Amino acid sequence: MNSDTQRDDSSMSPENALAARLEALESRIAYQEHWLDTLDQAVAGQERRLAQLERINALMQEKLRDQQQALQEAEMAAPSPQDEVPPHY
Repeated sequence: MNSDTQRDDSSMSPENALAARLEALESRIAYQEHWLDTLDQAVAGQERRLAQLERINALMQEKLRDQQQALQEAEMAAPSPQDEVPPHY
């Protein structure tokens, strides 16, 4: 509590001071609950986005493996320069 609140509490009756403190606490709890809900929604959104990015990452890795395999197969099927007959034969 700050000194202004303390001065106000001292001029109030004990019941009024208690009611004011209770109201202040209820207000703080409501504010914190609001922020907890907001944070919860943000975390849930990030979790959905992370799951989506993980699926995209898995698909891209699979495509990359397929392309690497296709490239290796193409390199093995293509004749090497040593196997080619020079044009003057």
